[in-house]
Amino acid sequence: MSSITLRRATADDSRRLSQLVRKSAAYRGDYAAMVDGYVVGGTYIEHHVVHVAVDERGRVLGFYALLVDEAELDLAFVADDAQGRGIGRLLMAHMTEQARAAGLDSVRVVAHPPAEDFYLRTGARRTGTIAPADRIHWARPELRYDVA
Repeated sequence: MSSITLRRATADDSRRLSQLVRKSAAYRGDYAAMVDGYVVGGTYIEHHVVHVAVDERGRVLGFYALLVDEAELDLAFVADDAQGRGIGRLLMAHMTEQARAAGLDSVRVVAHPPAEDFYLRTGARRTGTIAPADRIHWARPELRYDVA
């Protein structure tokens, strides 16, 4: 397995993170509307806790975005060709450390339905269901990581 490093994202990562989101196989078919034209903007990256997992060549393998003020995991993605290597688990462990350091007791996650099992395997617990709204026509699991 190649060496993986976590680092704070910068505005320069915007294009790569946006592409990772829009190209995700998990958002094909019925779920495509959620990421169609999605942009992880430089201002967003600068104002939130966004960390990326990169390989030794600097290729972005995944990232997460923690909204500290809302105590919510807003985004978490791993590149399709990098899945199954422990990168998602590494990102979630790092996210919970960052949340704890920020003084949070827990972090809310409104999950993409196919990702629920991943969050459960990495320590989240199911707390409810979010009803369909706007352009999202399916219920989404609500989960929580306890970090205190």
